[in-house]
Amino acid sequence: MELKLKSCSVRSWEWRDRDAIVRHANNRNVWINLRDRFPHPYTVNDGRRWLEMVVGQKAATNFAIDVAGEAVGGIGFTVQYDVARRSAEIGYWLGEEFWGRGIATEALIAVTDYAFSNYDVCRLYAHVFDWNRASARVLEKAGYEFEGRMKNSVTKDGQTIDQLMYAVIRE
Repeated sequence: MELKLKSCSVRSWEWRDRDAIVRHANNRNVWINLRDRFPHPYTVNDGRRWLEMVVGQKAATNFAIDVAGEAVGGIGFTVQYDVARRSAEIGYWLGEEFWGRGIATEALIAVTDYAFSNYDVCRLYAHVFDWNRASARVLEKAGYEFEGRMKNSVTKDGQTIDQLMYAVIRE
């Protein structure tokens, strides 16, 4: 899968992406805004393990954010199950040197449209750590609406903080 956009493309992960993933993901400023399952430091083995999970994925839900032929971040969604089966959680990260250029917003809009067009979902949502105002702004610019604050709902880097919940709905 590949979506060619103005400032980037969103495409399927490839084995050749390993070194670029490590270069862009091995950054504390990236890690601090993500769940702990995203390792820090981010090693070559972490990149290999990630690619083992996503390269050739049958139901395409995880993608590379590509700028000038290099994977500089990732974006994906997880369709929920049981009574929440028509909802999907979406998440993304971008290498720090690419922040502030509208790339994450553009990728988020494209993948949101892709999810609604290709999966039986009516709601996509994202959680953002309270301190990550830039990511909250990305969601807002992509049409996601603030739904609420979950007080003291996560602990990251030794701090217990609030999460902000954003969602977009399509019938």
